[in-house]
Amino acid sequence: MTEKQKLDVRYHVEDFDVNDRPRRFLEAFAAILKHSNYRVALDHFIRVSAKCSRCATTCHVYQATGDPKDIPCYRSELLLSVYRRHFTMGGMLRGRVAGTGHLTDEKVQEMADSFYDCTACRRCNHECPSGIDHGLITHLGRYILSEIGIAPRALVVSTREQLEGASGNTSAIPVPALIDTLEFLTEDMLEEKHVNIAFPMDVEESEFVFFPAVSDFLMEAETLMGIAAVFTATGDSWTIGTGYFDGINYGLFYSDRMLERVVKKIDNETRRLKGKKVLIGECGHASRSAKQFLPIYCGGKDAYPVINIMEYTHKVWKEGRLKLDPNVITEKVAYHDPCNIARQGWIIDKPRELLKAFCKDYVELTPNGEDAVCCGGGGGTVSIDEIRPYRTTVGGKVKADQIRKSGCKILVAPCANCKKQLRELVEDQGIDCEVAGLHDLIYKAIIFDDSLKVSPDEKQTGEEE
Repeated sequence: MTEKQKLDVRYHVEDFDVNDRPRRFLEAFAAILKHSNYRVALDHFIRVSAKCSRCATTCHVYQATGDPKDIPCYRSELLLSVYRRHFTMGGMLRGRVAGTGHLTDEKVQEMADSFYDCTACRRCNHECPSGIDHGLITHLGRYILSEIGIAPRALVVSTREQLEGASGNTSAIPVPALIDTLEFLTEDMLEEKHVNIAFPMDVEESEFVFFPAVSDFLMEAETLMGIAAVFTATGDSWTIGTGYFDGINYGLFYSDRMLERVVKKIDNETRRLKGKKVLIGECGHASRSAKQFLPIYCGGKDAYPVINIMEYTHKVWKEGRLKLDPNVITEKVAYHDPCNIARQGWIIDKPRELLKAFCKDYVELTPNGEDAVCCGGGGGTVSIDEIRPYRTTVGGKVKADQIRKSGCKILVAPCANCKKQLRELVEDQGIDCEVAGLHDLIYKAIIFDDSLKVSPDEKQTGEEE
């Protein structure tokens, strides 16, 4: 099998020429350094790099494989050595004198493989005595590779549909199908809860414009129903826009150029609807990409505030506007912290407080919070179905051990990527555990005010109309 065929199994490759990859890699690297501020970080990292391998103690991939090449500082050094040799004065002079250290195709190949074995969870950052951000280096390496046409096919195809396709979203859901789905869910909820729970569409000047991971519309109906139920209980204004309704941003995983274009679609749709705030669903990476990058690409201090739905639900519950029945969920429940919203301490306590309020048997995974273990499919790797065996036997091994030890029967995972990975993980590892979203359980436990209830006669009249 040729090198191109090996890459085509996993990567989307454009204008491929094995002999030309080092030159193109360096040209892309130079262009990115010229038009970004990565150089400041890299100059710092090459000065303080200790290569002490303390990060190995926190890396779930290395703990599963024991391979020194999976130690985060080894992986980071792959790119830092290229920067040191080709983009610093000392490195260039030494290289010319000694005639060594040139970037080779073998090293480009090693970086391509290594950067997508990492889940970019950034847990190793907590242990690094030098403060090196290995997740950032992994991201930059992926960005450079994507600029020369090497990136996971799944990410490229989905992003292309989102930015250039007819549907304008990563799951290729046309607007009529979206409307039909939401109407069906509304009817289903009326039948089950005896309450008119609606999904507002294109309502201008709403408080919140809602962007879930678009895959929720296909695979996470209970999560959507729970979110709609919460807004019905509170009466606050929200809307889904038919111009754009996808919170997923795969650019966060492989390309800053794509990241910016997707973020601007969220900004444009919010402006079109004259909304006041951007509301992201439970998804971790969708929340982080909007929270961190809307201010960078769309207005700075004047950018729309970004709120994760769990923050909203916690707030209205604390205000007494949301009531939950503590007798509905009887199974043992645990909570998984998505890396993108927990690693830096953003959303940790709020979902736990909610769960403890109505789940009688709540247990913790250990470690958790800022130090939580990645699900094993982070950094977009969960989208690469070709590496599922790797994700569930290597990347997810430590998480599987956590779940088993907790004895939980329901694992709450408020992230579209985490849910997919964890469901495949418990299936492949033979763990008796259901994976669900936070709002899946809230939907089961929510208590509506009697004034919202629809009588059988009213429901029958509505159906006839």
